[in-house]
Amino acid sequence: MAKFITIGERIHCISPVIRKAMAERDPEPIIKRAKEQLDAGATYLDVNIGPAESDGEELMKWAVQLLQSEFDNVPLALDTANKKAIEAGISVYNRAKGKPIVNSADAGGRIENIDLAAANDAIVIALCSAEGVPSDNDERMMHCQNMLERGLEHGMEAEDLWFDPLFLVVKGMQDKQMDVLEAIKMFSDMGLNSTGGLSNNSNGMPKHIRPIMDSALVAMAMMQGLTSAIVNPCDLRLMETIKSCDVFKGNTLYADSYLEI
Repeated sequence: MAKFITIGERIHCISPVIRKAMAERDPEPIIKRAKEQLDAGATYLDVNIGPAESDGEELMKWAVQLLQSEFDNVPLALDTANKKAIEAGISVYNRAKGKPIVNSADAGGRIENIDLAAANDAIVIALCSAEGVPSDNDERMMHCQNMLERGLEHGMEAEDLWFDPLFLVVKGMQDKQMDVLEAIKMFSDMGLNSTGGLSNNSNGMPKHIRPIMDSALVAMAMMQGLTSAIVNPCDLRLMETIKSCDVFKGNTLYADSYLEI
């Protein structure tokens, strides 16, 4: 079995430092964030440029070329609502270390991002939602099936659709957490890959509690079959938990130094 794939979430325009660096095309803050995440064990880096309506194509090209030239063709998730910016990023992307990830499609207004991924031999994160949070797992699996069929019809391999159950905030949606875990098991039983913004669960919690909740959830989700997550890899507790679960699942051969790998 393959090791769990971590997608580092910290190159995000919501951060004032990153937003300023992107606007000014200042490489240093972005390189610093990338290095911190890769040193902590991230597999992919998510590059979130936001809507980027005015200069998205140029910005995404700049970010992709900057990161891949600085970090030996590190694989990237291209994260924006601007479809043309995703296409621009793919046009300069080096696949030596992995296919680009299109972040993301859904079963509603963004379903055409599956077509985009198919046309460019890319991976796509497929949110099991059309409008808002799905009401139950019947709805999640309906969306999953629709997106899977769309991808296969356009020539994708099933393994290149990574299904996102939508991780939900515990504060206010505690009663929905087991549904999310059960959906991951359903994906796994179908032989499908899965991912998602795992740290959404702990939004609004005190800072000292978030790593505890995130690491507990990732352990439960991995044992249900979760194959990837968008996370903060600089969270040591979380990364130690992921590496430990990989040992229990047989994805990593145990050695006393396994945490250093």
